[in-house]
Amino acid sequence: MNDTNKNLIAIASGKGGVGKTWLSVTLAHLFARSGRSVLLFDGDIGLANVDVQLGLTPQRDLGGVLSGRHTLKEAITHYEEGGFDIIAGRSGSASLATMPIERLEIIANALRTLQNDYDIVMIDLGAGIEQHVQYLASIASRCLVVLTDEPTSLTDAYAFIKIAQSSKPAPEIGIVVNQAATQKEGETTYQAINRACTNFLNISPPLMGIVRRDNKVKDSIRSQKSLLLKAPHSTAASDAALISIKLMQK
Repeated sequence: MNDTNKNLIAIASGKGGVGKTWLSVTLAHLFARSGRSVLLFDGDIGLANVDVQLGLTPQRDLGGVLSGRHTLKEAITHYEEGGFDIIAGRSGSASLATMPIERLEIIANALRTLQNDYDIVMIDLGAGIEQHVQYLASIASRCLVVLTDEPTSLTDAYAFIKIAQSSKPAPEIGIVVNQAATQKEGETTYQAINRACTNFLNISPPLMGIVRRDNKVKDSIRSQKSLLLKAPHSTAASDAALISIKLMQK
């Protein structure tokens, strides 16, 4: 575990479409509601959508940072309704995958500096196992891997965990099962990934929570509002709240 960056939390997934960004936004909002100061960094410049999900139009974003027009700190946008800050990516532009590692190190060092201004800094990683994703994951102390019961989600999540464990120091991995039909089915999905990790990697990443399938999530994304504003008493909001409590206890 990377104790130097103890308040840096990365949110990852082996594949896209599993609700990783939605969970990042919801957890950031939950942390802010608990009185924490929070920064959510959109680490996927090519497919960035944190600002889209929140209905924000930032004047500055990560694309401007990478081109040298402004610093990472200058790219911070405050999400007034949620009480937390974001650094937006730039959807549709060149991917971080094409960026030299030296440029990534500049971003990482700027994030390490910014973490001193916040209780929690969250990194919404791009989906996949590419080098830039793994590099940003490696600077975090904790990494939540979001998956569903789809076979491709499980295999891709396992691939991500396998590579993440090779970094020194490796982030502390936790599992979040999203879009589960029931709590029991979510536990079954977790057992599948845990068996693979135990048998082949000799690790047993803890289950940080199960988020049950909830149409209110789609409604909130369509309306470009945080779920806590659109449907604060929904099933998914309650499940995400339990995850936030676990993380804050740690």
